[in-house]
Amino acid sequence: MLKAPSDFVIIFIVISVMLILALVVFIIVIIYRYQQKQNAYFREIETLKASHENTMLQSQLEIQEQTFQTISREIHDNIGQKLSLAKLHLIKLDFADSVIACQQLKNSIHIIGEAINELTNLSHILSGESILNNGLIKALEYEQIQLKKTGLYKTFFSVTGNTVYLTNNSELLLFRIVQEVLNNIVKHAAASTINIQLHYTNDFLTIEIEDNGKGFNVNEKYTGSGLLNIKKRTALLNGAIAINSMKPTGTSVKVNIPIYENR
Repeated sequence: MLKAPSDFVIIFIVISVMLILALVVFIIVIIYRYQQKQNAYFREIETLKASHENTMLQSQLEIQEQTFQTISREIHDNIGQKLSLAKLHLIKLDFADSVIACQQLKNSIHIIGEAINELTNLSHILSGESILNNGLIKALEYEQIQLKKTGLYKTFFSVTGNTVYLTNNSELLLFRIVQEVLNNIVKHAAASTINIQLHYTNDFLTIEIEDNGKGFNVNEKYTGSGLLNIKKRTALLNGAIAINSMKPTGTSVKVNIPIYENR
């Protein structure tokens, strides 16, 4: 027995409604999953942002600590000695001989003048940010000069290619990376020569730090915070790091970062 046309219409409507409901449910599920992925993505971005900010803050604090150590060393080893020498000249003033006394006063004034110049130079480095205000190259050149002044190292510094200013954050991270490498050389390498090279191309900045120290086995796992921080900061710059070392001929650390992403 054939069903009435109205029955077919009812069945068609019911099936259509069911299909529409299924389609709506499917769309809702897709949107829900998309929103979940989107929220997870934003959470990941916020986590990376917080991690980057924490790394930047840590870098700034470390640079300040390094700067204060430099100031303390300069005051103790250099300025303190000059002032002590000037004091000794003044204590031993020979008032019986005006010529000798005059010369001793001139010597004291000259030494005190040198101490004042040293204090003026120190006032320019009271914070890592003030160093970087002059750019990465000047900051690294200053680090090289500080190492040379110790008398323990022959230091070399060179820049090739067309220099480019990066963002303050990028230059801060790069400066701290190099500073960390230099600290490792001073503490562990027993080196006598340190060479810092910067090479700019259209796309990349390459910084290479070489020393002639005792070297180490790069295949061994090192869990020290210094090396881990260097790798972490390089990753934040979307860069790559290569460490080559051979006992006992020294170590080369090469950091390569894209310029476009850090300008």
